[in-house]
Amino acid sequence: MHPHRRRRGAGVALAALALFAGALAAPGAEAAPAHDGQASHDGQASHDGQASHDGQASHDGQASRDGQLTDLVDPFIGTENEGNTYPGASVPFGMVQLSPDTGHNTGYDHAQDHIRGFSGIHLSGVGCGLGGDLPTLPTTGDITETDYARYAAKFRHDTERASPGYYKVGLDSGITAELTATTRTGVQRYTFPATDKANVLLNAGQSLHRTISTTVEVLDARTVRTAITGSGFCQDTKPYTVHTVTRFDRPFTAFGTWKDGRVSTGTTRSSGTAGNGAWLRFDTTKDHTVEATTALSYVDAAGAAGNLRAEGGRGFDRVAGAARAAWERRLRSVRTQGGSDTLWRTFYSSLYRSFLAPNIGSDTDGRYTGWDQRIHRTSGFDYYQNWSLWDTYRTQTQLLSLLAPREARDMAISVLKIDEESGWLPKWGYGTVETNIMTGDPVTPFLTNAYAQGLLKGYEEEAYRALRKNADGAPPADSPAVGREANSPYIKAGYAPYIKDRPHAKPGDSDFDHGASATLEYALSDAMLGRMARELDHREDAARYTARAQNYRKIFDPSTGFFRARDARGAFTGPADPAQSEGFHEGTSWQYQWLVPQDLPGMISLIGGQDAANRRLDSFFAYDKLLGDPAKTAREVWVNGPYSYYNADKYNPQNEPDLIAPYTYLSTGQPWKTTDVVHAALTLFTDAPTGMTGNDDLGTMSAWMVLSSIGIFPVQPGTDTWGLSTPVFDRVDLSLDRRYYPHGGFTVRAPGTSATQRYVASARLDGREQSRTYLTGADLRASRTLSFTVGAAPSAWGTAPSAAPPVVR
Repeated sequence: MHPHRRRRGAGVALAALALFAGALAAPGAEAAPAHDGQASHDGQASHDGQASHDGQASHDGQASRDGQLTDLVDPFIGTENEGNTYPGASVPFGMVQLSPDTGHNTGYDHAQDHIRGFSGIHLSGVGCGLGGDLPTLPTTGDITETDYARYAAKFRHDTERASPGYYKVGLDSGITAELTATTRTGVQRYTFPATDKANVLLNAGQSLHRTISTTVEVLDARTVRTAITGSGFCQDTKPYTVHTVTRFDRPFTAFGTWKDGRVSTGTTRSSGTAGNGAWLRFDTTKDHTVEATTALSYVDAAGAAGNLRAEGGRGFDRVAGAARAAWERRLRSVRTQGGSDTLWRTFYSSLYRSFLAPNIGSDTDGRYTGWDQRIHRTSGFDYYQNWSLWDTYRTQTQLLSLLAPREARDMAISVLKIDEESGWLPKWGYGTVETNIMTGDPVTPFLTNAYAQGLLKGYEEEAYRALRKNADGAPPADSPAVGREANSPYIKAGYAPYIKDRPHAKPGDSDFDHGASATLEYALSDAMLGRMARELDHREDAARYTARAQNYRKIFDPSTGFFRARDARGAFTGPADPAQSEGFHEGTSWQYQWLVPQDLPGMISLIGGQDAANRRLDSFFAYDKLLGDPAKTAREVWVNGPYSYYNADKYNPQNEPDLIAPYTYLSTGQPWKTTDVVHAALTLFTDAPTGMTGNDDLGTMSAWMVLSSIGIFPVQPGTDTWGLSTPVFDRVDLSLDRRYYPHGGFTVRAPGTSATQRYVASARLDGREQSRTYLTGADLRASRTLSFTVGAAPSAWGTAPSAAPPVVR
């Protein structure tokens, strides 16, 4: 997802075009680890197991089942060509993401060579400037500049190292910076040359988005406090405030502040609209290292101080070791066998990114700032924030429900708290505010998924009431939310009208600007809510929502055979060419036509039946070319640049509307083609800095890679239906929470899977024939093993009409 903005379309590196074609050709024996992977005495992970400056993991051989999976993770993947990931330090779902900012609008760009500061807030793969609060940079000499674009430090990539929870870089100034993190604090260690003018600059007035007001205070000889109010994400939004307290491990020898370019010595406070900061000086002629711990809070200064007391004071080495251990535990929820080193690095790096967000929003005392801008306290759950729902509801939501159900439950409860406290469910939430970025109704499949996965025990009716209100109305004018903005005409006429250049009443995106795609998104959500209503015995509602789930038919134009926008009077409007984007959000009718997961049989009937659908799918995926050269087709036919979302008649695997599309073949009697397309798309994920396909969008694309590699994919977001395709590993063992999955695990086997042996010949679930091309949540809870037999040619497996995923009712 990348609303409104376009940037350079740098070519994707071609070095790993054959990643999966080659990687799968040698599924093999597990190699012994090159080292034990433990943090060394100085708190750094052994550099043999860290990602180096070129984004390649520098160890030899893949980790064994007894090795360290953190050694396989390369945080530099996606830091170039607009993947918009960050290489810095965090823990799973942490409030803090301490990472370098190079001047790119979302933080770090591997193609740049100056660091403006190390700031504590980043979101993986966002499409517009967000975060970057309190960039902190070590320098030497006199303080002559206060604009971080001017005092930025030059560096070389061959001095960089990164691994989960750790980052290191050598600056050309002779200073080495190291970063690590706890949940609510970021810890920096600077190693200076011998000098009596070693400085640390805390820039409260510059960030990756608009800074509205800042205050910086030197509290004592070791401590600095800030309050930073900012706004913006693609468009200006309601402001939020983050509070910080930074504590150094030794006293300053001098200090001061700056404001609007004027540097002062000995001053303890500076405040204003922007342009404020503090500088601290140390004598490093004998002791060259300086450590600083910065705690965040979205509540108040007392919250930041409390978080510092609870999580600070442990020293860099200990924090780095704990962060690494936390990541190792997460990564071990998925254990793989077979495949190459490159495949393992790519896979576990994707799994790592899938656990970066949403983020803890509550302080250690349980307090958090709600969307009513008031302070609340948790009771029996952790509060989470940062909701890229238009993206994550399709992949990452389901992956977290499977691998991190305890956190996924708290995340769903947090979304319900947003409704309780602000009056409406979110669309795209950042920190404590709604941004209204993107369109449709993504919160409904997010919450109905939580319900279907059994994560809302005790909250079912509360969730249903919030979703019913959202589905049947729209927020009042004084609410910052837009909700289903086009709901009134949608409920009355069955479609969201496309009204070009309609004035926006609120910041963010408008469903009226994308009436055709908004209609499809609303109808999908209606189907999922209808199923929830039926299971909760709200029968009249269930019938009503299930009927509304058929509204996708209202925008089908028989004269073109495609979905098309309609105006407020009901006339089809905009270009008749389905390869044009007018009326569709970041896509075209070619791409959105498959976004009817609730009723693919009905959609297939609309376009002329199964044969016609398969011809159209083959054209959409350039299937004949794909069979000849999967990687080239993915790079040259499907993908034309990081933000080439518009005016195309081909599959776009780098953006969300198409994420489910390859699995449509499961409903057209040709499931082997799903495997062909999925495996071709997987070649777009590599272990280089250019190795993301499009923006990661808080783990959305990474989760697609993980799920598609395992061979189970959520084909009906908002339900517990998992479509099947051939895994890329011989074996995958999932460790699952016994409170939700009684067996405590699930294994997927596909012995001999490779680029040539990739077709399902048969499948068995706990030894019983599995003729369907999907599993349900009940299947996962009741079973232990899904076994595939694979071969070199397509088979009859899954081709019967009864094998296809069912209509959602």
